[in-house]
Amino acid sequence: MQSIETNKQLSPEQREKLLRVLQARFEKNISRHQGLEWDDVLTRLEANPEKLWSLYEMERTGGEPDVVGYDKQTGKYIFYDCAAESPVGRRNVCYDREGQLSRKEHRPENNAMDMAAAMGIELLTEEQYRELQRLGNFDTKTSSWLKTPAEIRKLGGALFADRRYNHVFVYHNGAQSYYGARGFRGELKI
Repeated sequence: MQSIETNKQLSPEQREKLLRVLQARFEKNISRHQGLEWDDVLTRLEANPEKLWSLYEMERTGGEPDVVGYDKQTGKYIFYDCAAESPVGRRNVCYDREGQLSRKEHRPENNAMDMAAAMGIELLTEEQYRELQRLGNFDTKTSSWLKTPAEIRKLGGALFADRRYNHVFVYHNGAQSYYGARGFRGELKI
């Protein structure tokens, strides 16, 4: 698994390549963000280089981030990982550090919560995951950890979800579990 880069500055080449990829994805998937204009998104991205770095990390780890909405209350654009399957560069991870450290054998290298924090993003909540699934069919062969309510996590559990039989299922597992086909999806507001 690739590690998260610690230098939060993009080179001019990385920046330009990322912006081209994001624009092409935006234009190809208009149904995800009807009524929004790329030039407005670009202006916001250029004004927030630290967020551009987070988008770069989302892209680098296989998330294929795209604009999925605009929050009128905060004035921020909302990006979700829109890869068809859970991002390949973020799989084989426990839910959080506590779950990871509780494994006596076969401890994975990382966990979803720490990776998301290092990338400057948040795990999708159950509600956000269901919103994403209204935009297309995601995680038909994989699953994704979800931001788990504290009362569930306190008891040792964590939530994950997927899409099977044309239906979105939300499940539970021990936070220490990890699977090759389970990763996590993130959200970034800019």
